[in-house]
Amino acid sequence: MTENRILVVDDEESMRQYLSILLEKEGYEVVAASSGAEALQLMEAEPFAVVLSDIQMPKVDGIQLLKGIKAIDPTTPVIMLTAYASEQSAIDAVNLGAYSYLQKHCKNDEIKVAVRNALQLRQTRRENVHLKRELTRTRGQTRIIGQSSRMQDVYRLVGKISATPATVLINGESGTGKELIARSIHERSERADKPFVPINCGAIPETLLESQLFGHVKGAFTGADRDHDGFCRQAQGGTIFLDEIGETPHAIQVKLLRMLQEREIYPVGSSKPVKVDLRVIAATNRDLDQEVAAGRFRTDLFYRLNVIPIDLPPLRARRDDIPLLCDHFLRKTWPDYPGKLGAALEDDALRALTAYDWPGNVRELENVLERASIIREGERIMRHDLPPAVATPLPSAASASEAIGTHVPLEQIERLHIEQVLASVSGHKKRAADILEINPSTLYRKLLRYETGEDAPYGEDEAADREARDATDAIAAAVLAGMRESADEPETVAVGDAL
Repeated sequence: MTENRILVVDDEESMRQYLSILLEKEGYEVVAASSGAEALQLMEAEPFAVVLSDIQMPKVDGIQLLKGIKAIDPTTPVIMLTAYASEQSAIDAVNLGAYSYLQKHCKNDEIKVAVRNALQLRQTRRENVHLKRELTRTRGQTRIIGQSSRMQDVYRLVGKISATPATVLINGESGTGKELIARSIHERSERADKPFVPINCGAIPETLLESQLFGHVKGAFTGADRDHDGFCRQAQGGTIFLDEIGETPHAIQVKLLRMLQEREIYPVGSSKPVKVDLRVIAATNRDLDQEVAAGRFRTDLFYRLNVIPIDLPPLRARRDDIPLLCDHFLRKTWPDYPGKLGAALEDDALRALTAYDWPGNVRELENVLERASIIREGERIMRHDLPPAVATPLPSAASASEAIGTHVPLEQIERLHIEQVLASVSGHKKRAADILEINPSTLYRKLLRYETGEDAPYGEDEAADREARDATDAIAAAVLAGMRESADEPETVAVGDAL
């Protein structure tokens, strides 16, 4: 059993035999290694409850062995054996994480006591990890809000897969809570006490993505004045969350495939592979099947990632959860929340929130409620406290041309047109910007305004401000042209006072 298995490491055969006989008489299962390198191989093959190691050994000494053991399993107590009690290397070992150190010629009882105490420490550590995992597991159950049948299916799947090491691919529109699901899986797993490292692959420039993921060595490129671990090594022992995996370029996809297959990476500028022990959870708002068919995403990487797919429903597909989410978010943002949703949100406002289609999903709902709780004038949030697009939304099945003859604000028509174009290209913002004939940064600003109700700052860049106004004019012209083509009487088109 692991709880009684002890590893003894010493280059002197007589010392190995002495310790082995002593500890076996105490009922322990003892495995002996004659070198630090052999000990590390044994540690990688099977766990040990305690390690007793000499400090002074050729090639891989006790300090190097200690570092290697801590990298493999930080919870394993290591007792260092030294010829002299005051030896500086023994003190250094304790500072590096060794449980304690003993003189080689100490009394047998001292060795027995040290081993018993080390075993007790390991057991305490394991219990603490278990308690922490249980605590985060129960907390995780309350952090994901929703009682709809679609979300219940997601909860059941998360519960089944969390304890496994399997790679997970989370599919869902922007704002549906993909990172929240990834964190819940990590917190319920055996890796809960190790790092959870999220990275948005679409937010990092291609020229920096490889270095950020896999690290680099000093001198690898201009400005690399020191070694950098990268996100994969920062997640060692834990979980790395690769959000927007569909945005990664082909060159990075090849390296991610190697990491998944071989569990090793190559830092930029290095020819030596580095082993990594981590779980991979990826997420995308694209249809990766279509991306594979179009040649933009590697087939082999897709199948490596798509071991366990989780499909997160958009908010419009689980409207029953909107009142629960409203209550949850208002409790977070309302300092003097009245205690129940009915006292905070007027019925007509709740009907408007439930009827709206939420293209920005849960994230957009949270932003709208935060805004409404701040600008409200009465004790409750009223319908007129909501953004116009939410308070008086266009029908979800409407097209821009159905606004003919109605006085619809230009901003709503612009937003509807942008959403339709995004939907037609599966949410790919760069392609949508090309179709709209606007700069991608302008599109990002508009989408941010739709989610938050606020404009992204342009600073003093008059060219960017002018570009945004020109983009609005261009989109309005495109929508109006489409309307006129489909209208029986184009001269009588009225799209609102703004036009």
